[in-house]
Parts: sequence; C-alpha cells; structure tokens
Amino acid sequence: MTAYCPTRAEINLKNLDYNFGLVKKIVGPKVKILIPVKADGYGHGIIAISKRLQSLGVDYLGVAGIDEGILLRKSGITVPVLILSTILAFDLKPILDYKLIQTICTKELAYKLDRQARKRNVLAPIHIKVDTGMHRIGVAYNKAYGFIKEISRLSNIKIEGVFTHFPCADNKPGFTKGQIRMFNELIERLDRVGIDMPLRHVSNSSGVINYPEGHFNLVRPGLMIYGLYPKRCAYGFGYKESQAIALPAYKLRLRPILSLKTRITYLKTVPKGSGISYGHTYVTKHKVKIATLPIGYGNGYPRSLSNKSYCLISGQEAKIIGRVCMDQLMVDVTKIKEARIGQEAVLIGRQKNKSISVEELASLAGTIPYEIVCNLGGRVRRIYKG
Repeated sequence: MTAYCPTRAEINLKNLDYNFGLVKKIVGPKVKILIPVKADGYGHGIIAISKRLQSLGVDYLGVAGIDEGILLRKSGITVPVLILSTILAFDLKPILDYKLIQTICTKELAYKLDRQARKRNVLAPIHIKVDTGMHRIGVAYNKAYGFIKEISRLSNIKIEGVFTHFPCADNKPGFTKGQIRMFNELIERLDRVGIDMPLRHVSNSSGVINYPEGHFNLVRPGLMIYGLYPKRCAYGFGYKESQAIALPAYKLRLRPILSLKTRITYLKTVPKGSGISYGHTYVTKHKVKIATLPIGYGNGYPRSLSNKSYCLISGQEAKIIGRVCMDQLMVDVTKIKEARIGQEAVLIGRQKNKSISVEELASLAGTIPYEIVCNLGGRVRRIYKG
C-alpha cells in the first residue's frame, strides 16, 4: 500500500519488547519460548515482527503453513520455524529445502518425510501433535504412545518435541488441568522406555498466565505478545476480577502494540430525518454534522460495528452512524467543534486521555481480539516505531 492512503496501523515495537520480556519473567529462564507469527503476525506484519523477535532471542517461531515458513526464510529469519498445522504429503519438499520443522500426526506423513530425508542424507526434525481434547488435529491421546514409539524408530526423523493444545484454558480450568495431567502421563510413560521428548509444550497465552504447571520447557504465547488479553484472565476483558483465573503473583499489565488511525476526508451537515449509509439503519433525530473516514470492512474494520462503535477525534468520542461501508464509514462530530478535514481519527489506540482497545471492539462486534487484528488487510499501511 502506498503512502497516499491516510489509513494506517502504527506498530510500537518497544511494546513488543516489553511483552516478550514479561513472558520471560513469568515462565523463567529454563523455559523456551515459541511465538506464533501466523496470519501475518496476527495482523501486525509477519516479517517485521519476526525480525524483532529474532533480535530479542526468541527460541522458535510458529507458522500455520509452508508459505509463511518460506517467507520467513527468504526474509532472513534463521531461528527454528515450526509449522503448527499438518500438511499434504506431496508438499514435503520445501520442508527440507527451507529447513522448516513439520508437525506430524499421521504415519503416512512421517514415513514420506523419512524417505525424502534419507534420499538427501539429512535428519528431519519434527514435533508430534497429540490430541487431548481439542479434536482439531493430532494423534488421539490413547494412541499417542504407540504412535511415538513407531515414529521414533525411523532412521531419518528426529522427534524434537511433542505438544498438545488447550481449547478451554480461559473458561474450563478442570478440563485444562486434566489435559496437563494426561500430557504428563504420556511423557512419563515415554521416559520409562527411554524415549526422550526434548521439547514439551502445551501453553498458549491463557496457559502461560493461568497454569504455571503447564509451562513444561516451552510455551507458545500468541495473543499476549501482541499486547492483547485472553478472554478470561485477571485484568483482561469481559469478566470481573473475582471471576478471573490468574497467577496471583502477577498483576498482568500488557502493552498493546497496534494502533489504527486514519483522517477525516469529508465533512457535511445533514438535517433532521436524514438516513445515513446503506439501508438507512440510522436516521438523524436532529441536524447532525458528519465526518467521513476512509476505512471500512474492505480494510478489515468489521461491518458488525455499524451503529455500535466509535472513534476518537480531538480526544472526544465520535460515534459510528449508519452501516460501515467497504471503503468508508461515517461518524457524528456534531459536538466536536475542532473537527476538520485532514484531522486524525483513532479507531484503535489512545488519543489525549481516552483510548479504544482491541478487546473493547471485539466485545462490541461479538467476536474475539484475534479476529479484529488478523482481519486488518494489506490496504492498511503498517508503520513501525521503536
């Protein structure tokens, strides 16, 4: 996107440094850290975020698929990159070409990777995914021991790690602790027969915050690295503190790293009874001064925020009125005397003494913070600071 578009996301890399340091403090020096940078770094920019994390000493980066892994390698990223999803067997060649680490949960994929690695006379590192209750991908827990024993005999496969995933770490502590117990039992059973799993990991952001017994020797915090709170944790959103699960020793204060800003491109005054935007879902009850902003659902700003959310102009709240369009939206600036064409409007972030958080927008939109930031598309310029 060119510099002529006034809509941009500002990414504060110093806040990324802070959040990474906070995770290190929580998990301690003996626990390695894998940061997921999939979905374009959760909408923050995969290359810039990955380079910064590499400079901070991150142990691993996690991606969703091969294309993201290749992009990191071509961008100069040298740290280990784990593909967190399974892939099709005929797509294995680039795994070895670009020295990526593949998640394995089928014998077919393991045996084919072993054959390709043997032809090249190399050892292919893998992590094995175990399903302890997510039911997305992974070897069923009751078959995992036999599966791992069989894969460990392959000559050109190196099992570098084993992992599972929490589906309910933010709202079902009993279920989550059961997963940790199951995972522990599997590790102990493997240890008894001399099968070492060097890396053991289960914890996402909610796991890092809420379940220190689930840190093992590697964690995978995503949302909290970007300064966003999991749905249910102390000082997060949507729950009273008394309802939250949290590490009692920490008052978790994350620093958001993304702000979303644009500028007023048009001003007009309309009389009472005027319908605004598509479908006239908002009709003015009196004379209203309207500012048009060049951002809409085509930029990733949710249409579901129509008539619900607001932006900040001159440190004051300006409510969105009418439906969010593909490229534009309208806000009521009747009470903002300072409103003028070219003036900055903040849709996520702080202006003067007020702020709008990603968590707040997610709550208004009936979704999760991940979706708000991941949906910010390529039409939104990223500007990196710090």
